[in-house]
Amino acid sequence: MVNKKFNKLSERQRNILRFMQKYMQQSGYPPTIREIGEATGINSTSVVNYNLNKLVEAGYLERSDRVSRGLRLVGDVPGGTKSKKVNPAFSAPRVALVGQIVASEPAPMPDDVGHYFDEDDMIDVPPSLLGGNDPASVYALRVKGDSMVDAMIREGDIVILRRQDTATNGDMVAVWLPDNGETTLKHYFNEGEKIRLQPAHPLMDPIMVNASNCQIRGKVLSVLRSMV
Repeated sequence: MVNKKFNKLSERQRNILRFMQKYMQQSGYPPTIREIGEATGINSTSVVNYNLNKLVEAGYLERSDRVSRGLRLVGDVPGGTKSKKVNPAFSAPRVALVGQIVASEPAPMPDDVGHYFDEDDMIDVPPSLLGGNDPASVYALRVKGDSMVDAMIREGDIVILRRQDTATNGDMVAVWLPDNGETTLKHYFNEGEKIRLQPAHPLMDPIMVNASNCQIRGKVLSVLRSMV
């Protein structure tokens, strides 16, 4: 009976359920609409919403529009493992995803970083990843490049940063190089007249810049990674 009901769903809806079950098993809380879309190849949030509503009608989901991550899986997914207890929906802090940061050779900063952003640019972040910081003092950047792979950061990850303009040796920071009009993500080391921007990659050399050409834009607090 359950399998017949499941088979009546579209392939897209079955994929959404499979992803949600896997996500909840690993994290203990529901995914966001943005994460569901990225995981299942749906570019439109309205299309994700449509399919979620169909899954509510089919009895697989319960949904609340009053809280962030307001989804709960209530129907068994055939072929999946028995669902563990999932934390109830909660109002997660929201942080602005304002652009990308290059974890390789420095590259020009996107024109819109640090300027206007709207609701579509906001992402939900578990409180544990904020390190006790006010969400208003935190922002997010998507990583491009692989120079920080030994620090467990790879291309496509999202780094959560606290806005600050100072750093201590060893901090992982977003750096703006005004003379070059470029930005990069590296470990910071002050060596007097020069700043060493150290990659976490065995085959990449550090970048040496004058202290006057190195502006700290934020310190990395944590990393968000897609599970697909």
